[in-house]
Amino acid sequence: MRIIGCDLHTRYQQVAALNTETGELVERRLSQEGNEVRQFYAALPQPSRVGIEATGHAQWFERLLAELGHELWVGDAAEIRASVVRQQKTDTRDAQHLVRLLAEGRFPRIWIPSAEQREVRQLLLHRSKLVGMRTSVRNQLQALAMNQGLRRRRALWSGPGRKQLEALALGCWGAERRKDLLALVEHLDARIATLNQEVAAEAHRRPEATRLMQQPGVGPVTALAFVLTLGPVERFRRSKQVVSYLGLNPREYSSGGQQRLGRISKQGNTLVRWLLVEAAQTAARFDPQLHRVYLRLKHRRGARIAKVAVARKLAVRLYWMLRAFQRHAQPVSPQSCPCTVMVPQAGSNS
Repeated sequence: MRIIGCDLHTRYQQVAALNTETGELVERRLSQEGNEVRQFYAALPQPSRVGIEATGHAQWFERLLAELGHELWVGDAAEIRASVVRQQKTDTRDAQHLVRLLAEGRFPRIWIPSAEQREVRQLLLHRSKLVGMRTSVRNQLQALAMNQGLRRRRALWSGPGRKQLEALALGCWGAERRKDLLALVEHLDARIATLNQEVAAEAHRRPEATRLMQQPGVGPVTALAFVLTLGPVERFRRSKQVVSYLGLNPREYSSGGQQRLGRISKQGNTLVRWLLVEAAQTAARFDPQLHRVYLRLKHRRGARIAKVAVARKLAVRLYWMLRAFQRHAQPVSPQSCPCTVMVPQAGSNS
């Protein structure tokens, strides 16, 4: 069998190919322009195992290897780098390190979503980017209004506020800028409304997302993003792993019997973490248990820390809801008694 460690870049890749039967190691640098990469992997015996670090521009490479009948393993980039002892870092050393981890069975392989899940993720990402653009355009309009002494905040987007904004006496280019920005807001509003309908339809097609929407504060966007990001819930044995996966766990600097906890690590999906914080603010209003937690922490630590803490508890609750849903969805064998199945309560182990 051939094992290949591939240090993948945008213009080229450095590979170290190991023949496990003979121990022969071949190192090459392949240009990704032309057919050099395809010719190299097409000449390998099927199936060969290729290991790369997680990166954001490797989907074409994954499709190529699947077409050629090879197996692609994607590894956690932070764990791969942390396992290197020496401080010298080159493309050749990186490829050799990858093939060494593969050969020794220490490669930190991560879960990869399916093509269909990636496509739905693009829908959520596209909507999020458009929402960010709309916020940027609205901030510019707010700045124009405040420079003219008009401070309406959110009321600026109401009917009367819009009329006041349009009635402001601006110069030639100021009026032109206002006109273009208002047109952009209208276009983005219409496009985001369409995407919201697509997200809602996609969420209702997935029973797991529909189950999560029963939690107060969780809508189609948050539920769908949570399901697609976690993937198979069986990957996580404990709720703490989910919290860590989403970057909502605190940083820790403990030594000598003293425990020091810092702010959240933020080592996870930024979009899902932001959505959970947004959903936590609504959940804290309508969920009695989360409301008590929010008020207690707000009094002690402030509103910002309280919102993040509620987001963490909300993530734990959604995880247990998915676990309970998966257990109920699995068929029960005749030999097993349903009464012996213990389903954790929502919000437990938080």
